[in-house]
Amino acid sequence: MARLGNPSSLHAFGREVRKDLEGARESIAVAVDCHPSEIIFTASGTEADNTAVKGFYWKGQGVGRNVVVVSAIEHHAILDSAQWLKVHEGAEVIEIGVDRHGVVLLGELEDLISRRADEIAVISIMSSNNETGVIQPIEKVVELARPASIPVHSDAVQSFGKIPLSFNSLGLTAMSLSAHKMGGPIGVGALVLRKGLDVPALLHGGGQERDIRSGTFNAPAILAFAAAVSDSSLDFSDRNTRIQSLRDKLEDGILECVPDSYVNGSEVERLPGIVNITIPGTESDTLQLLLDNEGIACSTGSACSAGVQRPSHVLLAMGHTDVTARSSIRFSLGATTTESDVHEAPRVLTSVVARARMANLR
Repeated sequence: MARLGNPSSLHAFGREVRKDLEGARESIAVAVDCHPSEIIFTASGTEADNTAVKGFYWKGQGVGRNVVVVSAIEHHAILDSAQWLKVHEGAEVIEIGVDRHGVVLLGELEDLISRRADEIAVISIMSSNNETGVIQPIEKVVELARPASIPVHSDAVQSFGKIPLSFNSLGLTAMSLSAHKMGGPIGVGALVLRKGLDVPALLHGGGQERDIRSGTFNAPAILAFAAAVSDSSLDFSDRNTRIQSLRDKLEDGILECVPDSYVNGSEVERLPGIVNITIPGTESDTLQLLLDNEGIACSTGSACSAGVQRPSHVLLAMGHTDVTARSSIRFSLGATTTESDVHEAPRVLTSVVARARMANLR
């Protein structure tokens, strides 16, 4: 924060900051197993998603590819980008469904590729879902797309720092990251884009970041991003084991206190720190407000869609009705979550659910 040099300036102050910034780029690249030049800094995961989806579409238009393929459970940064392309650019958007556990239907994707591979500009499937924590089979998606040379992008914002993430091993063309999901500052992210491959830019100006993302670098945030990445990698395995143990205790406690509740995605591989639970006979907004009054934070869907009165599109894609989707809440656990937290939440939830159900009957 104390260094005032612009990293793009050639004077000594700028060069000092640029050196630090490139060191940050290298440390993040090591963490996700990519080349440093493949890291393009952005202001958020949303910007990275927009750059990838729109950029690959515009690039594909030049060779007659106008189909954008996404899963039905993507973050709105992907879904809304695709819909914008449909409305304003004439793209055809195809959503791949998921099973009742929230895992993308690979057979459906394989069938689509077999019929229309030459028309697909990009496939974007998230690494793990932000509402349920369900991990997606990205390696298999890439395997299906590779023979047809279809670019594959993955929104890995929720996965970064929580599961091993290797850009090279996954074989992706592009991947989105965000600092705040792993303890870094809000308002800085990155697009990992395979070197030697460029896409049309959303922002134009000084030509920073391979001329794909112009704009003065937010150097303090980028360095803080790298610091969070380094800190996260120190006790990665032990921390995640501890968080998963707390998650399981939280789920067991809730299911014991509210026997007719059920955990979404519990039968498949999930991130260690997300609990998405349906509590019949309640409204999620009421639950959230009552729990907040008790000092317990939860959410009714993506935080980016907070305040929007509609059922979760993720749960609807998994086969929920409007009613059951509106009866579901999400708890997120992290490095600062304690044993007392996971014991307190179920205890409070017992009375909260009773009040929420009474309110729902009125």
